[in-house]
Amino acid sequence: MVFDYKGQLKTGDIILHCWSSFPDELEEMLNPIGTIQTNPYTENATALHIHFPEYSSHPIVFPPFDKILEKAAEMVSADCVSIGRGVKKFYMELKEIMERDPVSQLCENEKDLIWTLRQDCRETFPQSLPKLLLSVKWSKHEDMAQLQALLQIWPKLSPRDALELLDFNYPDQYVREYAVGCLKDMSDEELSQYLLQLVQVLRYEPYYDCALTHFLLERAQRNRRRRGNIHMPAVSVQFALILEAYCRSNIPHIEVLKKQVEALSKLKSVNELIKLGTIKNTRSKTKEAMLTKEAMMTCLRQSGYSETLSDLHSPLNPSVLLSDINVEKCRYMDSKMKPLWIVYNNKLLSGDTLGIIFKNGDDLRQDMLTLQILRLMDLLWKEANLDLRIVPYGCLATGDRTGLIEVVSSAETIANIQLTSSNVAAAAAFNKDALLNWLKERNSGDALDRAIEEFTLSCAGYCVATYVLGIGDRHSDNIMVRSTGQLFHIDFGHILGNFKSKFGIKRERVPFILTHDFIHVIQQGKTGNTEKFGSFRQYCEEAYLILRKNGNLFITLFALMLTAGLPELTSVKDIQYLKDSLALGKTDEEALKQFRQKFDEALRESWTTKVNWMAHNVAKDNRS
Repeated sequence: MVFDYKGQLKTGDIILHCWSSFPDELEEMLNPIGTIQTNPYTENATALHIHFPEYSSHPIVFPPFDKILEKAAEMVSADCVSIGRGVKKFYMELKEIMERDPVSQLCENEKDLIWTLRQDCRETFPQSLPKLLLSVKWSKHEDMAQLQALLQIWPKLSPRDALELLDFNYPDQYVREYAVGCLKDMSDEELSQYLLQLVQVLRYEPYYDCALTHFLLERAQRNRRRRGNIHMPAVSVQFALILEAYCRSNIPHIEVLKKQVEALSKLKSVNELIKLGTIKNTRSKTKEAMLTKEAMMTCLRQSGYSETLSDLHSPLNPSVLLSDINVEKCRYMDSKMKPLWIVYNNKLLSGDTLGIIFKNGDDLRQDMLTLQILRLMDLLWKEANLDLRIVPYGCLATGDRTGLIEVVSSAETIANIQLTSSNVAAAAAFNKDALLNWLKERNSGDALDRAIEEFTLSCAGYCVATYVLGIGDRHSDNIMVRSTGQLFHIDFGHILGNFKSKFGIKRERVPFILTHDFIHVIQQGKTGNTEKFGSFRQYCEEAYLILRKNGNLFITLFALMLTAGLPELTSVKDIQYLKDSLALGKTDEEALKQFRQKFDEALRESWTTKVNWMAHNVAKDNRS
């Protein structure tokens, strides 16, 4: 920033360290729309040396806000004469521009038209404010002054529309204050829905002391949540200062946070012990696993561990108290990073246990983003009176490649359901009765009808969600079903159409997962039950059209995450998948035609999904 936080023009020598040279592990930070902070890794960074001369003996200050408005008042009467002439001629063109998605580009002629018709934008298209701001010639102080004056009388945007104004495209302090003013109408529950993005956009703030920081700190006093980006060097100072400000104003909560940090440290130690134990190659993998599990349980029983890990407020949900660990039920999972499966006895849930998974070595931020979007989809569908029984379980990145995941109770993977019904792994994927029989064992009479309806609704929701978000690597181990019938997806390492391939062959050939055993459940095991399948198809189409109406919100939320360092979300091009899947720019009829084609393709190609699942089951069987 040329002006410092006091509004004084900088003078003298300034050295800015660029982000072009970086350690290997920080490759994710190489992003042209990243932070405005200087690179803290100065040793190998290219330095830009700027010299500002002393302009006068007194500091040069940015005009105070009242002077900016005075300047606008001087000009407004002369400028308003031309506005209004020929508006009808350009109205349709203006309407078309305003209906475009948030990441579409504006040409110079369109910017000129928007600026000329800015009063009409305010009266007729108030939600078009982001496009108006992109049309302002910010280097022209007359235009900037008029914009600030216009902002004072601009109608308040809905919080969802105002989120876009916190993007990197809008660095003006007063614009960002206006946006925060709109966010104040959000309830705490709605605010938590967008917290991931609001923390992310702090890096676009020109100064640490800003309206957004004050707003988030104020709300944090009411509702305790969230840590996750503090390890990133570009923003670590800023986030540490915010955390310090929060702690200073909320002394009682420091002990709660301290205990959570200590607990996470202990879990990391246990995970590293397991990784060491499983590296040693002995002849008996089973014996090695038993010894490692015993070592884990011995460790958890030690007083230093059990005390730290007991009576703990869950970082996933501060209102849940994790009482004492049920060591006998704890285990580690057999994937590469050996996640810990920690089970707690829960006094508040009348004897029920409560599980969390601790991951060390996996970046959970993409899972957090995907689950956040699933939560939002669920909210939008419910607002339209469509409850698709989504299960957006808790997930929190607690630090650099560490985090927690909520265990969903009474749930099993499709793979395990299929494998328990067949002795041969290769045949398990083709047993279309396995899933329905599993639900029948757990539900009878009316309960079975309810479970099948739950399955139908949730299957529709996840079919649409996985298609729109381009969620890849869908196999039978990351799709689960609850005993009550709800189907849900887990593990979101691949999104936005980044589908996996093997030996150059695309393993996933369908836009969403719709297998014959799913259809078998939906049709209640009756082959000709077209009425039930018709209802399922109707749910899918209705859900898709609701998401389309909110297409701009999804685009905005992904755009706000562009500099988070997520491997599959690094440029505006990655968001193109969303624009295509939601068919933005097309009519509802055209979009529905496209969706129906994809739906029919999923039905035709369901056998390829089965083959993929068979290969997965065989590989899993061979590993064990």
